[in-house]
Amino acid sequence: MHDIRFIRENPAAFDAGLARRGLAPLSAEILALDEQSRAIKTQLQVGQARRNEASKLIGQAMAAGDKDKAEALKAEVAKLKEDMMWLEVDEQTHSETLQDRLAAIPNLPADDVPEGADEDANVEVSRWGTPRAFDFAPQDHADFGPALGLDFEGGAKLSGARFTALRGQMARLHRALAQFMLDTQTGVNGYEETNPPLLVRDEALFGTGQLPKFAEDLFRTTDGRWLIPTAEVSLTNLVADQIVPLAELPVRLTALTPCFRSEAGSAGRDTRGFIRQHQFEKVELVTICAPDESQAEHARMCAAAEGILQALALPYRKMLLCTGDMGFGARKTWDLEVWLPSQQTYREISSVSNCGDFQARRMNARYRPEGEKQTRFLHTLNGSGLAVGRTLVAVLENYQQADGSVIVPEVLVPYMGGVTVLEPKS
Repeated sequence: MHDIRFIRENPAAFDAGLARRGLAPLSAEILALDEQSRAIKTQLQVGQARRNEASKLIGQAMAAGDKDKAEALKAEVAKLKEDMMWLEVDEQTHSETLQDRLAAIPNLPADDVPEGADEDANVEVSRWGTPRAFDFAPQDHADFGPALGLDFEGGAKLSGARFTALRGQMARLHRALAQFMLDTQTGVNGYEETNPPLLVRDEALFGTGQLPKFAEDLFRTTDGRWLIPTAEVSLTNLVADQIVPLAELPVRLTALTPCFRSEAGSAGRDTRGFIRQHQFEKVELVTICAPDESQAEHARMCAAAEGILQALALPYRKMLLCTGDMGFGARKTWDLEVWLPSQQTYREISSVSNCGDFQARRMNARYRPEGEKQTRFLHTLNGSGLAVGRTLVAVLENYQQADGSVIVPEVLVPYMGGVTVLEPKS
């Protein structure tokens, strides 16, 4: 959500930010709606003042025995009451129209975000690790994974396309990855483990920006609740409508949850394999902090996600997303992309975003700076640390052997009960 006061005072800067997002100027439209709403509020204030004044004069007229004046004043009060009733309806309509318009506009990009229309304009920041030199042609995980327990047919039979069952050693490796991630983010990086609801109301998805714009990408239950597309929704909304004590900031939360996405906007992409599923697990990282902390927290969160990839010895690169590739609520995003040998390219495995006060305004999440009476909006950040399924794919492909087996990364062996190799079924 955008600050209407900022738009009033900086219309050119607001439009310039939208232009970097590839959007047409909107300040004139927004300010016109704002002016209409403010004008109606002024009429209401004038009417209320006159109504109060006339009500007092009625008593004075009655005390003076001027019945005609008293009746005229009563008629004026009645007319004012009726007029104000309609003005209140009009004001509410204009206010809701303005809020709905503001809610549909994406966050403005930070100054250091590169301009561009799509992912081709993203900027590589760094690389870590060297892709493995295979002495055989590396296979796609979708080809050798079924012999290890990736049951694509079973999942599709139960639920349709983009659902997969994990069996035996594959299920255990998936669990090992998730537990290793969660243990690292809590024990090493200081995020508080949380077990949040998977079903949320409209308000929660509005708060983090998925509603109303991205409803088609979500799954909804028959009683009007929504399955979370990411634990970001549940975790961030834990501070909705709150004034968080300054001493408690920054709040750092993590959760391992299933996530559910209809993938309506990705028809035809990654239909094969385990990369893009309707149901998947993810270890999410969320930070709620004061504005002057968010830049440092963004770097800290990205390092926490990178640490998982480094511990697994998976080559990756860090990308700074351009204005045309960032998410709706983000003002700056780094993507981590892991190397997949079968595709000979890097694929996204984590997005780490600083949303500034954009989500906090939608959630009314605030704090009170030391020595100040007025509250301010918090800053929120979120990132994957990591997407478990995509990490599983990366491990399978980077650690595959010529005989179809897969070496278990050293850090996962304790989580695998000492198992060091996944062996294909004969």
